[in-house]
Amino acid sequence: MASVEIVPIAQDHIESFHRALDFVARERRYLAFLEAPPFESTRAFVLDNIKQGYPQLVAVSAGQVVGWCDVVPNPRQIYAHVGVLGIALLPEFWRQGIGGRLIRQTLDAAQVFGLRRVELTVRENNAVAIDLYKKFGFVIEGRQRNRILIDGAYESLILMGVLF
Repeated sequence: MASVEIVPIAQDHIESFHRALDFVARERRYLAFLEAPPFESTRAFVLDNIKQGYPQLVAVSAGQVVGWCDVVPNPRQIYAHVGVLGIALLPEFWRQGIGGRLIRQTLDAAQVFGLRRVELTVRENNAVAIDLYKKFGFVIEGRQRNRILIDGAYESLILMGVLF
């Protein structure tokens, strides 16, 4: 098992973060997009997160990003206490406790940042992820029926949230 360090994202992580993001997106099973945004958009997203101090951590192995977790605050004033969590991990790093480490450290950073609620959506058939989120205090708050359509198949999304 390769050593994995969890650290705040830095500018020198952007290229390998983009590669990992594209790999997971192209699996078509977990993310809200089917390929990574263009490199420059990803770069701008990461640099803005760094500038704003938003919680965005990466799992790094052998100098390459193999997973990430971020919480991006909602820009509207009435929702300023709320962040949206995104997480993914390359398949060869599953079932090693890395996802849990990423979530725990990112949620801790979100609390320090001042957020009081973190929410997420997860595909209904992703039971492993739903169970993982529950371990960190997320509760199911709703279901969006047939919210996703990929290759002619509909999937529902589960809405989950945790309060600090």
